[in-house]
Amino acid sequence: MRDQRLERLARVLVEYSTQVKPGQIVRISGEPVAMPLLEAIHEQALRAGAHPHVRCTPDSIHDQFLELASDEQLQYVSPLVMHEVQTIDVSISLWAETNTKSTSRVDPWRQSLASAARRPVLKVFMERAAKKQLRWCGTLYPTLASAQDAEMSLRQYERFVFAAGLLGLPDPVAEWRKIEQRQQRVVEFLTGKKRVRFQAANGTDLTVNVEGMTWINCCGHENFPDGEVFTGPNLRAEDGGVNGYVRYSFPAVHLGREVHDIELTFEKGRVVRAKASKNEDFLIQMLDQDAGARALGEIAIGTNYQIQQYTKNTLFDEKIGGTFHAAVGAGYPESGNANESGLHWDMVCDLRRGGTITVDGQVISKDGRFVFPGWPGNE
Repeated sequence: MRDQRLERLARVLVEYSTQVKPGQIVRISGEPVAMPLLEAIHEQALRAGAHPHVRCTPDSIHDQFLELASDEQLQYVSPLVMHEVQTIDVSISLWAETNTKSTSRVDPWRQSLASAARRPVLKVFMERAAKKQLRWCGTLYPTLASAQDAEMSLRQYERFVFAAGLLGLPDPVAEWRKIEQRQQRVVEFLTGKKRVRFQAANGTDLTVNVEGMTWINCCGHENFPDGEVFTGPNLRAEDGGVNGYVRYSFPAVHLGREVHDIELTFEKGRVVRAKASKNEDFLIQMLDQDAGARALGEIAIGTNYQIQQYTKNTLFDEKIGGTFHAAVGAGYPESGNANESGLHWDMVCDLRRGGTITVDGQVISKDGRFVFPGWPGNE
């Protein structure tokens, strides 16, 4: 008998997150270890009258590609992959790594070549999503590798993952609709504002110009579990959109590598100085992979107060209630930020111990808690 939490998750992903309709082409992708959830989503998609297409690829294939491919092969964009992204109506992706460190010893230059090659595919994907031609959602299937990163047993990690998605409740779809309403209050307040300033006890003082940009309510439709509101900096503004300094609170994980104690200085929208205590060379190579990688594509506030601990997984860490995160690289066109890059790397800063968010001179969050009743974490 399948885990009932997986049954609920599959229902949430198909019915609520991506709102699958009859006749739609639904790509469901993941690793073999996630087969119980792949099967559950496939079943729900069939019951919804859709045409599911399951793509099950083990991590070892990607590892083999990075190890053996020539530079030409690393930069090759398959027309089949492009056609798929141009054709599908819905994409549901499962992340289920069995070895989260498998690419740690790959030459960063090879990784940057492969990452930059994704730029055309990523551009089409994001443009179609912005035009509502493509709905997508990504979620995590708990594995021993992810549990180990989080320093938990698999049973403990499963409880953590499913609790973050409210999957222990009888009707998680109804609960996520309530979350959508609470987060919409934040979005409505931020809409039309000009500048957001983030300050933290670790010295972070970052000002982001959001004038004319669109704030997005992330309530389980693109990521699951979810819990953030985001926009893109106005990189066309006279001040360049982003200025100041940020020291990220947690190691940032990208392509299997952990980069510790990242410090970025922004001037007129771009990273002009970058430091890290571990894997600094990798950080610099990622930022130098293409023209858009040093610009900021996203700025966001974490609103999921069910998530309170760092687990070395961005899906959860960027949602921690009481944090903010910023992504260098590609922006989301629906936010108004059209920055293009093969990179999109979220990094998280904790505001729970002496931090504030100030919007056009008004403090809206102090020590990781919103000041207004009815907002997330203060309902």
